[in-house]
Amino acid sequence: MSNTETPDIIYTKVDEAPELASGSFLPIIRRFASVAGIEVGTRDISLAGRIIATFPEFLKEEQRQNDDLAELGQLVKQPDANVIKLPNISASVPQLVAAVEELQAKGYALPDYPEDPKTDEEKSIRARYDAIKGSAVNPVLREGNSDRRSARAVKSFAQKNPHSMGKWESTSKTKVSSMPGNDFRANEVSATITAAQAGDAKIEFVAKDGSVTVLKDVWPLEEGTVADATYMSAKALSAFLADAIEDTKKDGTMFSLHMKATMMKVSDPIIFGHAVKAWLGPVWEKHGAAIAAAGGSPNSGLGDVLAAIETLPNAAEIKAEIDALDRPSMYMVDSDKGITNLHVPSDVIIDASMPAVIRAGGKGWDETGAKGDTNCVIPDNCYAPVYDESINFFKANGALDVTTAGSVANVGLMAQKAEEYGSHPTTFEAPADGTIRIVLANGETLHSHEVEGGDIWRSCTVKKAPIENWIQLAMDRQRLTGSEAIFWLDADRAHDAQLIQYVKPALEAAGVAGKFKIMAPREATRQSLETITAGKDSIAITGNVLRDYLTDLFPILELGTSAKMLSIVKLMNGGGLFETGAGGSAPKHVQQLHAENHLRWDSMGEFCALGESLNFLADSKGNAKAAVLGAAAEAATQGILDHNRSPSRKAGEPDNRASHYWFARYWAEALAAQSDDADLAAFFAPMAKALAENEEKILAELSAGAGAAADTGGYFRNDDAATAKVMRPSATLNEIIG
Repeated sequence: MSNTETPDIIYTKVDEAPELASGSFLPIIRRFASVAGIEVGTRDISLAGRIIATFPEFLKEEQRQNDDLAELGQLVKQPDANVIKLPNISASVPQLVAAVEELQAKGYALPDYPEDPKTDEEKSIRARYDAIKGSAVNPVLREGNSDRRSARAVKSFAQKNPHSMGKWESTSKTKVSSMPGNDFRANEVSATITAAQAGDAKIEFVAKDGSVTVLKDVWPLEEGTVADATYMSAKALSAFLADAIEDTKKDGTMFSLHMKATMMKVSDPIIFGHAVKAWLGPVWEKHGAAIAAAGGSPNSGLGDVLAAIETLPNAAEIKAEIDALDRPSMYMVDSDKGITNLHVPSDVIIDASMPAVIRAGGKGWDETGAKGDTNCVIPDNCYAPVYDESINFFKANGALDVTTAGSVANVGLMAQKAEEYGSHPTTFEAPADGTIRIVLANGETLHSHEVEGGDIWRSCTVKKAPIENWIQLAMDRQRLTGSEAIFWLDADRAHDAQLIQYVKPALEAAGVAGKFKIMAPREATRQSLETITAGKDSIAITGNVLRDYLTDLFPILELGTSAKMLSIVKLMNGGGLFETGAGGSAPKHVQQLHAENHLRWDSMGEFCALGESLNFLADSKGNAKAAVLGAAAEAATQGILDHNRSPSRKAGEPDNRASHYWFARYWAEALAAQSDDADLAAFFAPMAKALAENEEKILAELSAGAGAAADTGGYFRNDDAATAKVMRPSATLNEIIG
C-alpha cells in the first residue's frame, strides 16, 4: 500500500498519550482545515507501525502497511514539506519486545526479537529490529536545525500562574557524580575532513595478533565534515559505579542513574547494564552466568534480571543474597509498584529525570515514597556539568522565581544525523583487547584508540552544510530578538574545538562577533541561569544532545513542562517540521486513561504547532484562508491559557477531551469574529453559536465515563473504533463539528 498524494499538512500518527489525544483533536483539525480547502493527512511513525512496515513478508496482505517513515524522510527534503510531528516512542529493547508481543497477540505473525541470535536468519531479523530501536525516527525527519522556544502566550501564562517548585536548601546533599576520566569526554579526538581525505572510510578492529575485523565497511565522509571518535573504558566505568554506590551509602542519600538508553540505543544500554551489575555486585559475580543463560540481560534492566532469576531452581537463594546486599536507598520510578531506577533502561531518561529532580529542590522519591536527596550518577562528562552547575546554582541562590524569570530559547545543531545522536551505526563494544581505527578512502588512519575487551567505542559526524545553516539560524534569532546569545562550545573538548573553527569566522564575516559569546557548557549554564534570574532572555546555541537536554531543563523550570514549547525545525530545503513537545510522562497518562478514563495529556504543544503550520502553509503556498485559520488558531491557544482550560490531573475533572472542546469553540469564535474572510466567518458563526449554546451538555457527555476503566483496544496498537469511542464520547460535539 502506498501514499500517492501528499496532503497539504501531514499530522504524524505516533504512540501513547499524544496518539490518544489525536483521536479527539485530529477530527477537529481536519474539519476546520477542510473549509479552507486544506487537506490534513497522516503518516504512521508509531513503534507498532514501524515494526509492521519492517516485516511485510511475515504478514497477510491486509495487515501490511507502507513504510511511512521512509516516505517522510524523502518528503522533508522537499521545499513545500509541512509536517506536524508529535512525540514518538524511542524504544528500548523491553518496549520493542512488548510491542511485538502485543502485535502477535493481535494476529500479526511477526518473528520474535532474537535476544541471542545464532543463525544467519536470526541475525538478519535482529538487525532489522535493531534499526527500529532508539532514535530511529528523529534522525530521518530532522533535515534541518532546531528553533525551540516558549510561545509568548505560554510564557506569560506561566508567569501569572506559577507552577509549584521545590525549595532548595544550601545544605542539600544532592549532587552529580561523573567518571574522573577515561570516559567519552576524556578520550575524544576530532578532525575536519579535507578534500584529500573525503570518500568512503571504514572502521576496523585490529586484534593483538594483527588480525583485522571490519566493523563498518562503507562510511561516507564528505569534505568539511567534522568526524569524531572516542571510547569509554569498561573497567573505569565499573570502578566508578562501584565507588558511586559506596559514596551514596556514605552520604546517606539515594542512588540514581540518569542515562538516555532510548536515543543512545547502543552505548547507553551497555552503560546501564554495567550499573545493574555493579548494584548486584557479588551476586552477579556468583550467579551472573546462570542468570544470563536464563535470558536475564543487565542491559535490559534489573527487572529483566529478576524475571530470569524467578525461573532458576535456586531463585530463593539468589533473591535472599540480593536482599542481604549492603546498598543505599534507590531512586524509584514507582515506589508503590517497586519499580526502581534500574528496572528498565527506558524508564529514567536524563533530559526528563534531571530537570524533575532540580525542579523538586534536589529531591527524588525512595522505596517508601518519601522525598530525599540523591546522588545523580551521570557517568560521562560531556554534558554532566550542565546539571552539576544547575544544582550548585540553586543551592546557592534558591529555586527559580517563575513569576519573574526570563527564558532560554535554543538553536540546535541536529540536521542530517548530527553528532552523537547519529552514532548508532558506528558504535561498538570492543570484542577483545586491540585497536579500533578509522581508515580513510586514501588509506590514511584518521583516528585510532587502543581498547580493551568490553570498552564502548563510538564515532559520529556533523556535516558542513548543517553547521553553516545552524550558525545562520543563530544569527537570525539573535537579530530578531536582541537577546543574549551563547554558543555552548568548550574549546578544550576536541569536537567543540572543530566547531569553533567554523563559528568564529562566520560571525566575524557577518560583522556580529561582538553579539555572541562562546562558553563551555558549565560556564554557559551559570551565565544563562543568572540571565533568566534577572528577568532577561538568553539563546542557547548548542549541539544535538545539549539541544535535547536544555529544551527540557529550562522549560520544565520556567513553565513546569517541556510539552508546551514551540518547536520549529527549519528544513534546509525550505520546508517546515513543527514538533509538539516531549512525551516523557506519556506512559503514565495512558495508564490513567485505561484505569480511570481520564487523559491528562496537555495538547498545548499541538495547538502551538498547528498555528505555526497553518501560517507556514499560508506563506509557502499563498493560501490566504490558511493565514486566517492560523491567526484564529493562535487566538484559540491564547483562549485556552487565559481561561485555564488545560487538562486537570485528576479523574472527574476536565481532561484532554474537554480542552479540545474549548479549543474548537475558541477557534470557531475567532473565525466567526474576524473580518479578513467573509466566507469563513459565515461558515463558522453557526458552529461557534452551537458550541457555546451546548457547552453544558457537551462537557457532561465528555465526562460521563470518568472514573471507570477505558478500553482503547491496545497500548502500542490501539483499535481505531475503540479509541474513537473513548476519545470522542460527546455525540453533540461530534455532530456540531461534523
